[in-house]
Amino acid sequence: MEIQVGIITVSDRAAAGEYEDHGGPALRQCAQEQGWEVRAEAVVPDDLDRIREAIRSFCAQGCGLIVTTGGTGIADRDVTPEAVRGIMRVEIPGFGEVMRARSMELTPNAILSRGLGAVVEQSLVIALPGKPQGAVDCLGFVRGAVEHGVKLAQRVPTSC
Repeated sequence: MEIQVGIITVSDRAAAGEYEDHGGPALRQCAQEQGWEVRAEAVVPDDLDRIREAIRSFCAQGCGLIVTTGGTGIADRDVTPEAVRGIMRVEIPGFGEVMRARSMELTPNAILSRGLGAVVEQSLVIALPGKPQGAVDCLGFVRGAVEHGVKLAQRVPTSC
């Protein structure tokens, strides 16, 4: 199954052009290495409505997998989990649990991450950390469930 991917970088500074986005390109490379097609990319500020608009736009473009990077911490402007929860059909707690547990082996600060997985419309959405290596690592930790999750989100019949 070829997976169509949308990548959203959530960063006030990158959206304003004050900071070069490194998370989006790192996730693009990771997705391409998996054989997935990157269909859409965006950089948006830490803003509930802008994050939701980008996710909905990528759903409409047929992205079966949408990954976000950034906004999953506990700073005042970190609102990515709230943005996703406000438009999701269902949350998939195992994604966040696995990403935090595996990341704890790398850094004790992983406990502060609020990354998650959810279904929005017919897309699997995974909210990843903002640090490029953390985003790539976390996507790798849950990679094994992505294809099946995308099929279920898209209501594709599965054999198991």
